[in-house]
Amino acid sequence: MKDEPTHRCFCVHFLQYPLRHKHTVHRSTTVPSGLRKPLTRTRAGLRSTAAAPPRRARPRLRPSAAQRAPHKMAAPTLSRRCGRAAGLWGALRRARQPGTRHVHERPQRARGPKGLLAEQSERGLFQEVFPAQGADEQLEALLEPGRPPVAVYCGFDPTADSLHVGHLPAVMALLHFQRAGHTVLAVVGGATARLGDPSGRERAREPLEAERVRAHARGLREGLGRLLENHRALFWAADGGRPLGRAELLDNAWWLGREPLLDFLCGAGGRLRMGTLLSRQGCQARLRSAEGMSLAEFLYPALQAYDFLHLHRHHGCRVQLGGADQMGNIMSGYELVTKMTGTDVFGITVPLITSTTGDKLGKTAGNAVWLNRDKTSPFELYQFFVRQQDDIVEKYLKLFTFLPLEEIDHIMEMHAKEPEKWGPQKRLAAEVTKLVHGREGLESAKRCTKALYHSSVEALEAMSDQELQELFRQAPSAELILEPGMTLLDLCRKANVIQHGPSGYQKITDGGVSVNGIRVTNPETVLILGQHILKNGVSLLRIGKKNYYIIKWLQL
Repeated sequence: MKDEPTHRCFCVHFLQYPLRHKHTVHRSTTVPSGLRKPLTRTRAGLRSTAAAPPRRARPRLRPSAAQRAPHKMAAPTLSRRCGRAAGLWGALRRARQPGTRHVHERPQRARGPKGLLAEQSERGLFQEVFPAQGADEQLEALLEPGRPPVAVYCGFDPTADSLHVGHLPAVMALLHFQRAGHTVLAVVGGATARLGDPSGRERAREPLEAERVRAHARGLREGLGRLLENHRALFWAADGGRPLGRAELLDNAWWLGREPLLDFLCGAGGRLRMGTLLSRQGCQARLRSAEGMSLAEFLYPALQAYDFLHLHRHHGCRVQLGGADQMGNIMSGYELVTKMTGTDVFGITVPLITSTTGDKLGKTAGNAVWLNRDKTSPFELYQFFVRQQDDIVEKYLKLFTFLPLEEIDHIMEMHAKEPEKWGPQKRLAAEVTKLVHGREGLESAKRCTKALYHSSVEALEAMSDQELQELFRQAPSAELILEPGMTLLDLCRKANVIQHGPSGYQKITDGGVSVNGIRVTNPETVLILGQHILKNGVSLLRIGKKNYYIIKWLQL
């Protein structure tokens, strides 16, 4: 038995989360050649894929028969979408050892310690590093184990009061930096959210009132705090005793709200070039549109750049993280910090998660996978990941979990032998649900799964009122008093779940009514405690195939 119905297509309006089964990388800006430099991994570490000075040609030896043998490796989908000739995945895809192996055999991973950049590029979490000239030496050396911790930040604009699955790659990137001993700064954009980020948008965002933005910012800080705490308590305790990096939750309204306009324009505004800002692809597209672009939106990259400058001055921040569509804003921050301080800083992009229609997963497209329980229950989040197709689940295991790559390889090998067990999907769902909702949230998701898909009476009895409401969000509920000799027909009529008269009676005899997952065909069946009424004082009626009703019994 598996933890989901036989169909694999998930209803958008029920759980709100269709995902595209391949990652898509979007860029909202055109980066000049030589500035944005993907990385490749060699035996010596990371190096640039930029063109090297010509070398004197050497005589080439004829390869042996073993070297001429084909090496068929399953290239990750992310590498195909990110570019075949360059990028963090390019060298990994080309790094094949001499010799032959079976076509279905998974490649052996190189053993030995890896740097943070190399490890996360192999997982597909780090895509591009900016600027190019510092990617292979300065940043790698800066993040080298044993050196002082580096401060890294990522921003989250509070356009809603909850994070969603589209935010998880950035959160996971912060957590991987924290696991490496670095300081992570999660910055909620309480100020920038009022302007609205124009990146990747065809029209301006709806303006948000200040009080609403403040409420949303509080919700995001609470959500980020839960993720950081769940990671510390559930994913780090058994990790060899290495020190976990420090984490801080900040809000850019704390400094942008106090910055005088003239001081900002005369300081940071004097260092940012109009030509550079206007050259951004997203800016050009908006300026050519019928709606145009407001001054507030145009200044958004300048304010985000000032965030980087403030965090560098007050927290020693050297690295900014952002989605693949944030490269233009990252470039503006780099330009401002280097011009005003002379310090080398860096930016790293993470992949965007897209829906089946190619839209960026989030609130704007109406397909957000919320991480707050009041918007998306642990059961719904668990089922969303359980329902992922085989061609995407391995990549999600690498992006959304802390499992070693060797263990992920083993999980996928077992899945190839026993695909009917849906092992990778269940492991992915369990790891993400535990990170987002904690151990209790994962247990709740499993109880709801057993109750709904396995008709488990024990699971129903163990469920709380909150879990019942989460499991059957649209299900009506009724409170009744159990009367002596009360029958199933009496219950259905008092709860108004069937029609009065012969048609309702016939509905029961035809097998259209189930109580606690058990079909009852005799309308005169007397209700029995422990069978029709569970120990928690609840009965779950199902009329037909999809209509559920929750009955709460009083004065038992």
